[in-house]
Amino acid sequence: MNWDAILAPYAQAVEELKIKLKGIRKQFEYESKHSPIEFITGRVKPVSSILEKAEARRIPLDRIEELQDIAGVRVVCPFVDDIYTIVKMIRSREDLQISDEKDYIAHKKESGYRSYHMIIEYPVETIQGVKMVIAEIQIRTLAMNFWATNEHSLNYKYKGNIPSDIKSRLQRAAEAAFKLDEEMSIIKNEVQEAKRLFHRK
Repeated sequence: MNWDAILAPYAQAVEELKIKLKGIRKQFEYESKHSPIEFITGRVKPVSSILEKAEARRIPLDRIEELQDIAGVRVVCPFVDDIYTIVKMIRSREDLQISDEKDYIAHKKESGYRSYHMIIEYPVETIQGVKMVIAEIQIRTLAMNFWATNEHSLNYKYKGNIPSDIKSRLQRAAEAAFKLDEEMSIIKNEVQEAKRLFHRK
């Protein structure tokens, strides 16, 4: 299989989505308004992870596009309500179609994981014409991102079987991270005003 050719449209989708989302962030900055975006990252799943997931899900390689997270973009927000601002903005865009949404903030996973997931179809212009690429957009706060990044590393280390004592610590840490988000949301206006004063300097 020519993986470079297969993954090229996915890489293009990730780059274009990152540029567009960074554009939103810049617009807020130009208007001296609070930006609901702290930072944006994106990646195309490594081939080894694609093969692993396809095998686990029993997806044959000629139907690889059924994997919905080969292309992934992550939007990290300062506050919880910023997540829903971004969700609304993505819903209103005409350059992509949303095929699925999962709110793991209102309905957290058993592990404590919180994030908002959107599965989108995004048109990529290729030399063969337009190709619809399926991509996943994850939207979460800085605290949720910190927790999820560490949980991901532990899952990798323990091959998905995290020891129960570490698992319960992770769950407690997830609740502490969410408590932090809730407390910061209460003083959000103060934080924003402080940021504006700092930038004016």
